Amino acid sequence: MIIERKITLIKARKKAELNINEELLWLGNSLGLFQKRDKDKSCYRIFLELIKNKTGISSDELAYKLGLTRATIIHHLKNLIKAGIVVEESNRYYLRVDTLKGLIEELRRDVDNILDDLEKIASHVDEFLSKEK
Repeated sequence: MIIERKITLIKARKKAELNINEELLWLGNSLGLFQKRDKDKSCYRIFLELIKNKTGISSDELAYKLGLTRATIIHHLKNLIKAGIVVEESNRYYLRVDTLKGLIEELRRDVDNILDDLEKIASHVDEFLSKEK
């Protein structure tokens, strides 16, 4: 099975001194997780709950705990899964790994694999085009 990932990286400006919430927001923004139109920061709130909850949490539990609709929760969870941040097992959602540092290491491997594939295809295309001349 091919897993499709949409990994977004944004070089966001970072203040010298950040509190823990600002650091989490900066991290999420740098990963392209939080959109400006998400006025109530629902994705950020879901992300925080997943960081805190190591035993997994259902979409219903998230909706109840955060006071959001299940549709909103599912929308954001799908995006977090597609980004490679969250996994789902038996209707429970977890961060892909136990720590944020581990998550970044996993994402780095994902990006490296994507770039390796792109480089192979680019090389093949370049070779093909050079033969056509």
